[in-house]
Amino acid sequence: MSPEVTTMEGITIKTAVKAPTQPAVDRAITIEIRNVGVSYSGNAVVHEVSMDIADREVTALIGPSGGGKSTLLRCLNRMNDLVDGAQITGTILVKGRNIYAAGVDVIDIRRRIGMVFQKSNPFPKSIYDNVVYGLRIAGVRDKARLDEACERSLTSAALWDAVKDRLHESGLGLSGGQMQRLCIARAIAVEPEILLMDEPCSALDPIATLKVEELIYSLKQKFTIVIVTHNLQQAARVSDRTAFFWLGRLVEYGITAEMFTKPAETLTEDYLTGRFG
Repeated sequence: MSPEVTTMEGITIKTAVKAPTQPAVDRAITIEIRNVGVSYSGNAVVHEVSMDIADREVTALIGPSGGGKSTLLRCLNRMNDLVDGAQITGTILVKGRNIYAAGVDVIDIRRRIGMVFQKSNPFPKSIYDNVVYGLRIAGVRDKARLDEACERSLTSAALWDAVKDRLHESGLGLSGGQMQRLCIARAIAVEPEILLMDEPCSALDPIATLKVEELIYSLKQKFTIVIVTHNLQQAARVSDRTAFFWLGRLVEYGITAEMFTKPAETLTEDYLTGRFG
């Protein structure tokens, strides 16, 4: 008999589901996640997750708060290494390389796998210095190269036209949506292979959200993108594939259009139709 959980609203939900199938992938696989579990000080928050993430696609991680989405996302560039008491089991391969293998350069991993956080976090520096910060840390000093990277990144982030005449003004003087796009420009300036986004639009108004969503759609031409979002409409609009998490377990993973119209699991359907969340 399937174990059950009763939500705060009094809804009883069966939690046992069959192992999710992998959606058919017509691109090369960039990230392979195999039996990944995460615990904090012995408290398990992610349980035996396995999934493949395709090259130059947007993969959305959805599910209720506390489902393990952001925790799993942070595993993909080893941000959980910074959390006291965090233990990660299983294997994560990025283009065939185990990013948790002994001797792996974590700084290089985070250069190759950029991250944009829920709250925009520009540095208290100029717009220009924000964008080229990662390159300078990596030792780039050539001004022509820095200038080119700044323009290219701001153009890719759909921000160049708005700020090209104020590059030496503080990044903190931008609007909320512009600051988030500045953070995206900063992340892509070092030319990562993968871009992770943790609720990148949660603090933005609808117009700024639309601009960031349009940006995400255009960036997948160059980057593999994994986004955590509580906004189901956003997942439906921007992602190619969607993974639904519940209580730290991957319940269903499939092509977004198919999952949103005909989910394979009752639990997924209940979530997508608002029965709980």
